Amino acid sequence: MHPEATPVEGDLSEAVSVFVELRPRLFGIAYRVLGSAVEAEDVVQEVWLRWQRTDRTLVISPVAFLSATTTRLAINVAQSARVRRETYIGPWLPEPVDTSNDPQVGAERAEALELALLLVLQKLAPTERAAYVLREAFDYAYPEIARILGLSPVNVRKIVSRARKHLTDDQRDNVDATEHRTLLHAFVAAAQQGDVSGLEALLTPNAVSLSDGNGIRGAARVPVLGRARVANLSTAHPRFWPTVEAEPVEANGRGGILLHRDGRPATFMTVAATSRGIHQVMWVFNPAKIAAFLHSRSRSRHRSAASLCV
Repeated sequence: MHPEATPVEGDLSEAVSVFVELRPRLFGIAYRVLGSAVEAEDVVQEVWLRWQRTDRTLVISPVAFLSATTTRLAINVAQSARVRRETYIGPWLPEPVDTSNDPQVGAERAEALELALLLVLQKLAPTERAAYVLREAFDYAYPEIARILGLSPVNVRKIVSRARKHLTDDQRDNVDATEHRTLLHAFVAAAQQGDVSGLEALLTPNAVSLSDGNGIRGAARVPVLGRARVANLSTAHPRFWPTVEAEPVEANGRGGILLHRDGRPATFMTVAATSRGIHQVMWVFNPAKIAAFLHSRSRSRHRSAASLCV
C-alpha cells in the first residue's frame, strides 16, 4: 500500500478494533500524566487521528506505537498545562474520574491513580511523570520506556527510582480502600452534624484542606492548614451542609462524595488518610471538573451496559 493511499474498509475496520481494545490503556496513561480527564480524552482523540493516517503496514506492534504516541503527546500537553496552571485561581486538584467499572483505569495496577498521589505526581517534570506511570502502573520494561522517551535504559531506571522515592515520601502507609471509605463517611457524618471535636479526632495535627474552584465563590483560595482550622472550615454547618445532599461515589479507586445542591451535582470531595488519620481533605467546586466527572461516570456506565450485552 502506498503511504498516501486511503486504507481499504477491512484495514480500517481492523484499525478500529485494535484502537478500541487499547483505548482504556491509552486514556489511563494520558490521565495519569495530565491529571485531567478532559485533556486525556483530547490526547486519545489525537492519537486516533494519527492512527488513521499512519501506514499501519509498517507498524510492527500497535501496542508499542499507540502507547508511545499517547505518552509523547501527553508530555507535550503537560508542558503547556504547567504554564496554564500558573494562572489558576487557588489550589489546583486533578479531575476525579469514575472507577466503579474500571477500578484501575486501564492499567496493569491501580498505581498513580488516587487523587492525592496524582497531585504529588504533578510536582515531577512531565518526562519523569511519564516514566513512573509507564513502569509502576502499566509494567512497561525499562528498555521500552527508554525507546518511548528517547532516553537510555539506565537513565530511565534512575528517573523511576527517584520518582518512586519522592512519591513514597508523600504517601507513607496509606490506608486501604475499605478503611478509607470508613474514614470518609465518618468525616462527612461529623461535618453534617457540626461535630468539630469529632472531626478533630479524625484529622492529623498537620491536616490540610484544599478547595479547587478556580475563583468560584465559596471556595477557599489558599490551603487551610491545621486540625482545628480544617475542622472548623468543614463544619460551616448553617451555610453549607443543610443545602446539599451527599451521594457516595467511587472515584480514582477510592470512595468519594458527590454533593448535590437543588438536585444538581455541585461539589466533589474526598480525603487522603494514613493509619494516623485523615491528613488531606480535597474539595472540587470547579464546574468544569464536576462536569468531567459526570462524563466519566456516564462513559463507565455505558461500558458496563455494553459488556452485559456481549
